[in-house]
Amino acid sequence: MSATDGESAAASADRDAAARDLLVDLVSIPSPSGEEEAAAERLAAFFEAHGREAWIDEVGNVRAPADDAVLLTSHVDTVPGDIPVEVKEGDDGPELWGRGSVDATGPLAAMAAAAVETGVSFVGVVGEEVNSRGARHLVEDREDAPDAVVNGEPSGWDGITLGYRGLLAGTYVATSESGHTSRPENNAIQDAMDWWNRVEAAFEEDEWTPVFERVTCKPVDVRGGTTEDGLSVEATMDVQLRVPPKYAVEEVREIADGELNGGTVHWYDDVPPVMQSPRTEVARAFRVAIRNAGGDPRLLRKTGTSDMNIFAGEWDCPMATYGPGDSDLDHAPDEHLSLAEFDRSVAVLIDVCERLAEDG
Repeated sequence: MSATDGESAAASADRDAAARDLLVDLVSIPSPSGEEEAAAERLAAFFEAHGREAWIDEVGNVRAPADDAVLLTSHVDTVPGDIPVEVKEGDDGPELWGRGSVDATGPLAAMAAAAVETGVSFVGVVGEEVNSRGARHLVEDREDAPDAVVNGEPSGWDGITLGYRGLLAGTYVATSESGHTSRPENNAIQDAMDWWNRVEAAFEEDEWTPVFERVTCKPVDVRGGTTEDGLSVEATMDVQLRVPPKYAVEEVREIADGELNGGTVHWYDDVPPVMQSPRTEVARAFRVAIRNAGGDPRLLRKTGTSDMNIFAGEWDCPMATYGPGDSDLDHAPDEHLSLAEFDRSVAVLIDVCERLAEDG
């Protein structure tokens, strides 16, 4: 091995060790949505220690702008859940267990390491698990779109996510006069049930339709009963509909509103679906980088929604979502990440950023 090879191997080992230290520290700092400050400070300190300017903006995002040929961005927040942080031996070597190791602190730490190595722009956003307030602020605050975006979510080190369904969320409310239960007229609870049954029927698909291509209708909270004064019956239902790219969110809203027969709906959140072409320069760069690292690239479509939907709705630039980890472990009580996979994802991200920066 030449001196140059030795220096390169030593530099790579140092980089991987620093990235792993950051990962363990961030997973060890509880950061559920709304409580990201301590994790954000650790992330900003990592950039400053590597000679990069970084700050925490007014909503809590960690901003480290640089070469906008690529913007690497992932979310700092996690869902709640206390999983003891420890490194255990797994099938592929050591694994880091802890809340956020997969969703999405693993991708976040990998992107931070790649950003300081390549000099590209980075933002760690807050609030992704609840309302994407960090991503929404970012697109409002920036004057121009970056040349390309890589969003951080678990895809597996050899996977590239190009599509997400959108989201429509609302609250249905109905009120009816109270009366004896022997009366045949619907009360508010029945009106709510009838409306939701009609909504589900309106979007029913055959069993061969892939989940990604369906509208998934899901009630997430239901409350109802006679009011304290005994004069009326009330029903409230919080609902979410996942929207595939074949629909606009407005179309789904109109169909759901058209099924109302009593009651009203307040729609409070809508996020458009996104489907990126596999032929963009970002997707091509990932395919080459994954093959260079010994993998067989997988192109993915996710049935949920991510910050990439927000970015795609505002920025006309190529993008993809990438990050280490098995997305089946998102929010799970056994959430854990292979550290070897984490290392490979850092190498892939560095390769991708260098290619896109050179092309830019």
